[in-house]
Amino acid sequence: MRRGSKEKKVSGWDAQVCEQLIEQLWALRADMLACESELAPWLAGVDAEYLASARNFTHYLALRRRDIRPLQERLAGIGVSSLGRAESNVLANLDKVLGILHHLAGREWTPHSADEPAGIKGSRSLLLQHTAALFGAAPAGRAARIMVTLPSEAAGDFGLVKKLVLAGMDIARINCAHDTAVEWEAMAAQVRRAAHGVGRPVKILMDLGGPKLRTGDIVSGPAVLKLKPRRDALGRRLAPARIGLRAAGSPDAVSGAEVQASVDGTWLAALEIDDVIGFTDARGANRRLKVVGRDGDGVLAECAQTAYLIAETRFTAPKRGHAPRHSRLGDLPQKPGVLCLFRGNILRLTRGGLGQPGNPAHPASIACTLPEIFVQVRKGERVWFDDGRIGGSIRRIHADWIEVEITNARDGGECLAGDKGINLPDSQLDLPALTPKDLQDLALAVRKADLVGLSFAQRGEDVMALRGHLSRLGVPQLGVVVKIETRRGFENLPQILFAAMANRAAGVMIARGDLAVECGYERLAEVQEEILWATEAAHMPVIWATQVLETLAKTGLPSRAEITDAAMGERAECVMLNKGPHIVDAIRTLDDILKRMQAHQAKKRTLLRALHAWDSPNLDYQALPVPAPRPGTEKGKKKRGTKKRKD
Repeated sequence: MRRGSKEKKVSGWDAQVCEQLIEQLWALRADMLACESELAPWLAGVDAEYLASARNFTHYLALRRRDIRPLQERLAGIGVSSLGRAESNVLANLDKVLGILHHLAGREWTPHSADEPAGIKGSRSLLLQHTAALFGAAPAGRAARIMVTLPSEAAGDFGLVKKLVLAGMDIARINCAHDTAVEWEAMAAQVRRAAHGVGRPVKILMDLGGPKLRTGDIVSGPAVLKLKPRRDALGRRLAPARIGLRAAGSPDAVSGAEVQASVDGTWLAALEIDDVIGFTDARGANRRLKVVGRDGDGVLAECAQTAYLIAETRFTAPKRGHAPRHSRLGDLPQKPGVLCLFRGNILRLTRGGLGQPGNPAHPASIACTLPEIFVQVRKGERVWFDDGRIGGSIRRIHADWIEVEITNARDGGECLAGDKGINLPDSQLDLPALTPKDLQDLALAVRKADLVGLSFAQRGEDVMALRGHLSRLGVPQLGVVVKIETRRGFENLPQILFAAMANRAAGVMIARGDLAVECGYERLAEVQEEILWATEAAHMPVIWATQVLETLAKTGLPSRAEITDAAMGERAECVMLNKGPHIVDAIRTLDDILKRMQAHQAKKRTLLRALHAWDSPNLDYQALPVPAPRPGTEKGKKKRGTKKRKD
């Protein structure tokens, strides 16, 4: 490799600094080419459309093997690029800096473009090309796509799906961890129909459930119906609680009632308007209901005080003829079981069965959905439940259970329900990437979807396994989205990206929910940045996911912090929203944020567009008063004169 020779004499410090930097950069360049050679077997497996990107990624890996911050400081000190935005064109960026330094040092420079897989313009084109291959053409006026998780109602509500499409949904996500194949097919049909009617393309992603570790069912709580009058801030009653009483076996609800219960039909038929019904509630408190209306065969009654009704509660009505005076209650709602856990409690994870609350003789217990973990965990490893709300440490391991001491919970305790996530960030779990259910769901996905999501990918082999199944199903180039949501998946990100680049259409989802629990909330910002850098180096599109505008989607009013978070999503090629009652408003808000932010940000590069916000004619800079000189300033100038600065 010819480095040229010195030709022109430059000042002493320029020569010394430039020569040192040139030597360091040549050494760094050699590392990059060596890394490309080392990873040649991985490069051989990538798709031809991704080869240049994969080569650039090897150069990025070499760049990040060492701490180059001192080198960056010295480069910035002489006014040249410090390689701080080199992800997408690593070698080309380095070569440009080398060329400038050779010029400053008076050396000859021969371009080495043949070694460079992508330049600045070429790298942008590659990312756009790969993004279009996965997500389709960008919508008008916005580069980043919007993905929306479809709610269960989308299967039967065409109007809802059409609103989502009109609001700006570009990709519909069907979560195969919920609902059934019947609902998924209906959702896909609704999306296709709405997209065709509106006249804009909408892709469908079917997200496989994967080997999700979750809590099992818990023995149900007592059947209780609570009557609670509405009160103001001072506790004054604004409106009584209203209950509908219907005959046992009747499916008809009583209109105007907040809750419903069934009673003996003969007893019910004898009730009249203004009748007072007496009863003793579950706490032993004497309460009364007043009949205020009839609705068909049922009656509407009001209660002025809070009451708790259980199956043993007995209603007593005025005596009328041969009608019974008393009636028991039926159709009371069964409360789903929960475990109340406090710091210091012991919780047993079991292989199966219903979870049980704890008592002095036995600790609380709950089953987990993947009992194969029992032989893969170790004493002392951490366990997190329900997105990190409850944490513990493994204390004992038995053939049939794992004993966990609860170490993280609020002072007042936490409630753990069934079907909540379990994370084992310290455990080296060896679980199949695709469960038998995933393979069954995949057969439907290849017929109904444009993209398939691989959940809980932990290594390159997981991606290769999915691609193998896609080939056997006759769709080897179906779009693949690899979800990074475990600590092990993040640590193995390079090999996962190489495996994904074997597919012509591939992308990465930063699943920040599980990722935060696995890596620690304090590390999430750092981890998501590193994923963004790596995918930019691979020119691979990214989906920014989890809790984006979640408060807005659920309540209709966003928090200030989540607006900023949504704006950060501009650095990704797609932003995902989860379902909620106000999801249409969330889509419109996100669409507006992304359109505004793309004028200011491209990946991590700031765009310096004109800031017209400060163009107001009221801002007359000439009218600003000139600050008076500090006392002694003028006097000092007269005495000392003006000191010249030597550069």
